[in-house]
Amino acid sequence: MEELRVLVTRLDPAAPLPRYAHDTDAGADLATMADLVLAPGERVVVGTGIAVAIPPGHAGFVYPRSGLAARSGLTMVNSPGVIDAGYRGEVRVCLLNTDRAVPIRLQRGDLVAQMVIQRVERVQFEAVAVLPGSERGTGGYGSSGGVAAWKCTMGELVPEEEA
Repeated sequence: MEELRVLVTRLDPAAPLPRYAHDTDAGADLATMADLVLAPGERVVVGTGIAVAIPPGHAGFVYPRSGLAARSGLTMVNSPGVIDAGYRGEVRVCLLNTDRAVPIRLQRGDLVAQMVIQRVERVQFEAVAVLPGSERGTGGYGSSGGVAAWKCTMGELVPEEEA
């Protein structure tokens, strides 16, 4: 499989390049370049010390790290954060401490997010008076029934029609 080449500039000489923990990972880890303490409910934008040149036709999507979210409640306010192909500034991450009581301590070099590079389509938007129909129609939030429409069968939630 041919790998996409993404150029990276270190804005901070100590900043690690994005890296995959495992060969099959989708997200490359990003580190903070600041020492900080996030109080409960506090949010802060942290720099990663790098800038990237994402090829045209692609974008970078920055997501929280699942382990940090589960262990400490650290997440991102605007998840995913989008890095457009034309952006050349520092990759920054808007972190949020969702824990109600415990502050989160981060040290320079701690891995705080992950970046996924994906192909994106450029589209032409066209105004029309009426959209073509679909099976779903205009059903929005909760229109598929949600968990309230599920039944518990032998310790597992299954859709009512399968129960």
